[in-house]
Amino acid sequence: MRIITRLERFHHSDIRRLLSGIIVTVGFVVLLVQCFGIPCPKTFCLSPVTVSVIESTNSNVTQVSVMNYINLSDIDNVDEEFEEGNKKKDLDGENDVVISKEKVEINVSVIARANISLRKPIDSSESDPNLVMVRVKDSRNGNVLSMRKNERGAAISISQMNSLLIQSLSSFKSPKPRWSSARDSEMLSARFEIEKASVVHEFLGLNASVYRNISKFLRSYDLMERKLKVYVYKEGGKPIFHKPLPRGIYASEGWFMKLMESNKKFVVRDPRKAHLFYIPINHLKEYVDLIAGKYKFWNRTGGADHFIVACHDWGNKLTKKTMKNSVRALCNSNVAQGFRIGTDTALPVTYIRSAESPLEYLGGKTPSKRKILAFFAGSMHGYLRPILVKLWENKEPDMKIVGPMPRDPESKTQYREYMKSSKYCICARGYEVHTPRVVEAIINECVPVIIADNYVPPFFEILNWEEFAVFVEEKEIANLRNILLSISEERYIVMQARVKAVQQHFLWHKKPVKFDLFHMILHSIWHSRVYKVKTR
Repeated sequence: MRIITRLERFHHSDIRRLLSGIIVTVGFVVLLVQCFGIPCPKTFCLSPVTVSVIESTNSNVTQVSVMNYINLSDIDNVDEEFEEGNKKKDLDGENDVVISKEKVEINVSVIARANISLRKPIDSSESDPNLVMVRVKDSRNGNVLSMRKNERGAAISISQMNSLLIQSLSSFKSPKPRWSSARDSEMLSARFEIEKASVVHEFLGLNASVYRNISKFLRSYDLMERKLKVYVYKEGGKPIFHKPLPRGIYASEGWFMKLMESNKKFVVRDPRKAHLFYIPINHLKEYVDLIAGKYKFWNRTGGADHFIVACHDWGNKLTKKTMKNSVRALCNSNVAQGFRIGTDTALPVTYIRSAESPLEYLGGKTPSKRKILAFFAGSMHGYLRPILVKLWENKEPDMKIVGPMPRDPESKTQYREYMKSSKYCICARGYEVHTPRVVEAIINECVPVIIADNYVPPFFEILNWEEFAVFVEEKEIANLRNILLSISEERYIVMQARVKAVQQHFLWHKKPVKFDLFHMILHSIWHSRVYKVKTR
């Protein structure tokens, strides 16, 4: 009776208010989901990668859709033989590719997030000022290919990058220090000695043709070995700070951190003796505030004598403001997104599978035994790779261009064998411009073919990349085979020999050796600071 009595107290107005409250609450929840996505547990975050192909010939229409789900939270267990990795990227749009004549459309929609978003995808380049359409004509059949890119403006060619480097070295934009230091005078003296370096035509173990100026490089490297001192900040605890990861896609960052922190030749305990200050951390803003409040050295130069080594995709974006005066060694060396040629230095992407054996699988076949003209295998990350595979998969017998290969041991061995048996290894950008295939190609003594507009290759200020690599603009991807065939056999043999000569600069050693990857990274940072330093 009590229950009935209470129910009788509800009137129509009460029910209306109750329903109104429910509707408002549900609407608010839907709004939150649309704005921020549906959160998911850390151990089970699935993101969809959809690939749909629509072919229309006259009235016949065929549509195929494939949906793959990737666990983005299990990064530590991912073995990336053929792909850059399942990256936690904030990509909320679509990457569209259109090949039109008989009207063949490929729509590759990638949402790689730690949660599921209900936001409406971008429908056209007009809805996003950063999206542009680039159209390319396939010379083989007249097809018109269009791709939607996330960068505006014309691609910066390798020759234009060379000009930017020369301009950068001749203009000193580093802020003046607030007070003088003997270290600044030593750096200025080093720059004078580098500019006056005696001419060297040959040096044991080095091929002069792969360097911009081998005389200046050798002088600069020698001065670095004799003079450079680095202070490594110790603040912070693991795992956020000082935890190197020597395996996987970000191994360059981890190996450098590990070798730098344990180095006794360059590292000093007294920061007053240091020419450079190493910040071994990616969570940067709070850390800079910490060291700026505790030490005087950041404030003296505004961070101009500080540096960071970062291989994550977001390293460029997160450090752009905080380290605007500093030297940044970045894997994501995209000059169209704030990478500064001559100030920043491009960090090689090295995918290390075994921290105990970083040099495994080194070497490849001789030029005469390389029967494959060009090879690529990898996941369909970004807007470019679907185009590459659509245009060239199973099109020519000497072009081995495929999507992701199986991940079993036999397929991994086959992947390496393809690289060691190919003249040219295609290094096509993924989500970002950088890819481990550049270093993979060099390790397997295969001439890299870099297809990534605005990508600044590693050690650009030192190495003459056009002597041992091929650069193809993204809009020329339909002419890829003709470009490679236009290179004479004699020229190819010379380039392949130079790949072998430059190989030593891209190898990690558990105990660093002269001219290896650790020393080359440190030298590029030293070189940048030497040419930017100012005195009071």
